[in-house]
Amino acid sequence: MVRLIVNADDFGFTRDVNAGIVEAHQHGILTATTLMANGEAFDHAVALSREDPTLDIGVHLVMVQGRSVLDPSREMPATVPDLIRALVRREIPVYEEARAQVQRIVATGIRPSHIDTHKHTHLLPPVLDAVSRVAREFGIEWVRRPFDFGIDSGAKVMKRAVALGMRAMAPKFARTLEGLKTTDHFTGFQVTGRLDSGSLAATLERLPEGLTEFMCHPGRLGPELRAARTRLKESREIELSALTAPETRRVLERRGIQLTNYRSA
Repeated sequence: MVRLIVNADDFGFTRDVNAGIVEAHQHGILTATTLMANGEAFDHAVALSREDPTLDIGVHLVMVQGRSVLDPSREMPATVPDLIRALVRREIPVYEEARAQVQRIVATGIRPSHIDTHKHTHLLPPVLDAVSRVAREFGIEWVRRPFDFGIDSGAKVMKRAVALGMRAMAPKFARTLEGLKTTDHFTGFQVTGRLDSGSLAATLERLPEGLTEFMCHPGRLGPELRAARTRLKESREIELSALTAPETRRVLERRGIQLTNYRSA
């Protein structure tokens, strides 16, 4: 059986991103999302989640960009290379920051079912160790295993190279996350920023047997997103259109793909 979780990153980033995620869930195939505890629109996202209890909520742990939740006076590293340097210098209390972010989400009454990281920073061993620790502490059963199941010929060469390189972390993931759950397959990394109806349909056509997480970044391109520091702007509207397109639903029905979420998987 082919089962699919369609999971949106960046819930809580801006209110227009939040609105797009909820729309993709209510009118499209999106089944889950992960919430940024340090997002500018965190409170708005929490309010929307209360209005729509069928949207499965997880944690989008943020170790780059924005402010620390543990110490709001401190900015997080701006880029992944900055984070790596900070980790080498032991300048970031990684577990304590991760715990503070999860605790902020749990304090709203949300019981997160899954956890992933902004920019896939749990590819870095100190972050992966912290993710494993807080997942067990807070009873979060599922952790993203961010290794695309295939190589997308339409992706840029560098993107494909990174996707291949990421797979070298798979044994470390398996050891560190032993006892926690991961999906059988993952996809979405190589199409980030260029996901449209055609590339979505092509991915759905080649989904393998088992449970796959499809990562996406839908949103509405409103004033807050336009002003935000992110490269994903116009692409979020395109992804939203793809996720809600009737032809997307038809591919699922024709292939017999079963939509699910982390709470039900």
